[in-house]
Amino acid sequence: MTEILIGRNDSTSVNLDPHYGNRHGMIAGATGTGKSVSLMVLAEGFSRLGVPCFLADAKGDLAGLAMAAGEPGDKLKARLDKLKLTEWKPQANPVIFWDIYGKLGHPVRATVSEMGPALLGRVLELNDTQEGVLEVVFKAADDQGWLLLDLADLRALLGYAAENAKALSAKYGLISTTSIAAIQRALLKLENDGADQFFGEPALELADLMRQDMSGRGIINVLAADQLILKPRLYSTFLLWLLSELFEQLPEVGDLDQPKMVFFFDEAHLLFDDASPALLQRVEQVVRLIRSKGVGVYFCSQNPDDVPGVILGQLGNRIQHALRAFTPRDQKAVRAAAETFVANPKLDVSAAITKLAVGEALASTLGNGGVPSPVEQVLVTAPCGRIGAITEAERATVRQRSPVGGKYDNPLNRESAAEMLAKRADDKASADAAPTGTPGKAEEAGWGGAVHDVLFGTKRRQGMVETMGKQVARTMGNQLGRQILRGVLGGIFGGKR
Repeated sequence: MTEILIGRNDSTSVNLDPHYGNRHGMIAGATGTGKSVSLMVLAEGFSRLGVPCFLADAKGDLAGLAMAAGEPGDKLKARLDKLKLTEWKPQANPVIFWDIYGKLGHPVRATVSEMGPALLGRVLELNDTQEGVLEVVFKAADDQGWLLLDLADLRALLGYAAENAKALSAKYGLISTTSIAAIQRALLKLENDGADQFFGEPALELADLMRQDMSGRGIINVLAADQLILKPRLYSTFLLWLLSELFEQLPEVGDLDQPKMVFFFDEAHLLFDDASPALLQRVEQVVRLIRSKGVGVYFCSQNPDDVPGVILGQLGNRIQHALRAFTPRDQKAVRAAAETFVANPKLDVSAAITKLAVGEALASTLGNGGVPSPVEQVLVTAPCGRIGAITEAERATVRQRSPVGGKYDNPLNRESAAEMLAKRADDKASADAAPTGTPGKAEEAGWGGAVHDVLFGTKRRQGMVETMGKQVARTMGNQLGRQILRGVLGGIFGGKR
């Protein structure tokens, strides 16, 4: 079994054993200290082992994995000599580009049904009552056979639920229009973050992320996230959905010789900033249990305390780059980072963290029996792919070679809940506006129907024929009554004479 070399010093090498690659990890450090290079090293290492990876490219510099590094200059040669990497050579990695907005990669989509009411409710930060209403709405859609594919479908279904709250309450349990309105407002916030481009078809299939190329190398899936991270709600929604799908769909496999897939969360603090307790609980649950599905999760952020402690405790493989202790918060982060490593008698971790040069790191990985190794200060190895961004032409070339472009590049718009409810409303409006006609005769449409209504009336008003008939009857009745009355009175008075 081949281990992944993370870095070396004069006496020791720090390697990541693939058998413990699904025990998760953390890459931390201040801006510009080499976090992206460490992430590239791990991604390339897993890819060479045949393990597919997924990572979010928040700054655009991870796209260089798709291109071979240039010929080494003097600095790189000196680095390679110090690392004793005599077999190093520039090499491109098998990469597929993805982009929720569909500009810098293949569009990534999911349906509302796949998201489900539970996860969607957590993302929308609904309370228990509102989440219960959302579950009722989803259940009603399932019973009626209405597909929930995009946000238009969900909005239409919420409108239907508001109009039929009484009937739905009688069948599924009490729902209120107030709760529905709260869900609609929360949905509007998510939509303003661009979620309407995420929800739809064709939906992403996990099998397309878990690919190998023809040589057996694992595909590195790179999500363009330079614009996505500006919408933290959508960013966290997508990553949490993807992680949840892996958790729910993959079978239990226990401890494998190497992971089935590795997941990198760059700018991890965006996942946890202002997150509700329910959302944090969901993330903790997935991170804790997805190990048995053969999936490794690696968080990348500036400070270790950007990740909640309950999750940080699950991260066994650690790469810590330099931290700058300029503020009290920075000093606290340094102490926290130092305390999470297994002590090394030869190394003052707290002092070393603030003095690490660019490309150096403190590293500790899990060894035999899952025991973390003592922390070592190492020079991080050099990736074989290009460090930095790529040109639009290079990105276009990679996309053209992609095996999944024809599957995802063109959106689908099947008939779903929004269209079905619109058709239902049109049919109801036509039925309400249709003429009723007279008993025993067929109704006529158009101008003839209008004339028919004027002459013979409708259920709501009487026609001219009926009105004239009543008037004639009243007139004849009045005249006949007066004649009879006069005759009777005349006979009475005549008899008295």
